[in-house]
Amino acid sequence: MSSPRVTGLAVHPLKSGAIRPVPSATVERAGFAGDRRWMVVDADSRLVSAREVHGLFSVVADTPQTSEDVGSGLRLRAPGLPDLALPDADAGANGDTGGPVIPVRLHRHDLTGALVSPEADAWLSEAVGRPGLRLVRCVDPTARALNPAFSREGDHTAYADGYPVTLASRSSLDRLNDWIAETAVERGEELPEPLPMERFRPNVVVEGDLEPFVEDAWTTVRLGEVTFRIAKPVDRCVMTTIDLASLETGREPIRTLARHRRWDGATWFAVQLIPDGTGLVHVGDEVVPD
Repeated sequence: MSSPRVTGLAVHPLKSGAIRPVPSATVERAGFAGDRRWMVVDADSRLVSAREVHGLFSVVADTPQTSEDVGSGLRLRAPGLPDLALPDADAGANGDTGGPVIPVRLHRHDLTGALVSPEADAWLSEAVGRPGLRLVRCVDPTARALNPAFSREGDHTAYADGYPVTLASRSSLDRLNDWIAETAVERGEELPEPLPMERFRPNVVVEGDLEPFVEDAWTTVRLGEVTFRIAKPVDRCVMTTIDLASLETGREPIRTLARHRRWDGATWFAVQLIPDGTGLVHVGDEVVPD
């Protein structure tokens, strides 16, 4: 088998929005540049994710990091609606954030976000068929400290669930798909199609001479110009059971992960990374774990 390499990179400008594959990514201390910098909240300023509103998976959000034809800011696309181009609002010398900064709630985290515009709110509400949604932008990722049990002082991120970057291994997914097939046979069910890696929305996919789930034991990994610390495995929720094409909910992979990868009251797949520096990562870069 070949030495392990990076075979996929992805940025998710809008939390729970469509996955945007990229050939390379700029790594900042907060994670990949432009990753999860926007999110959708309800009238109470609480996160609205694809877990509740599956249609968010169909909203394509692009930035200069994900599409060459986006000069600045954010472009939103969705079936049946005209594109919406939102200008860049950079908190620079004049402190312009583009809109009022409000308290927001992301799971158990009390954060802040700048309201983008009433036009963006109306567009998103129509795109997913739920009124009263609002779009917010992360103004200062450095204000979001990470869990001290798995991080160091100064580590931070924007609107990721917990940590800046996620990494998944193809060999681990292959083993999981084998287990899912075994489960189906035992239950007398029709053999399912293998789950795609996109169900887990990793920023980094690695392939090569790797044992399944060996990434659980890594302490650091070097990708391209950057060394990352392994914070912890990723605990998985029902979002992974949503088919990204049909938007229908099934039983896998949670049913099978609960059988083979359950501890501490959760199911686990992939690992969380924290950058120790900045630089570039490219598809094709060598993976050097420790």
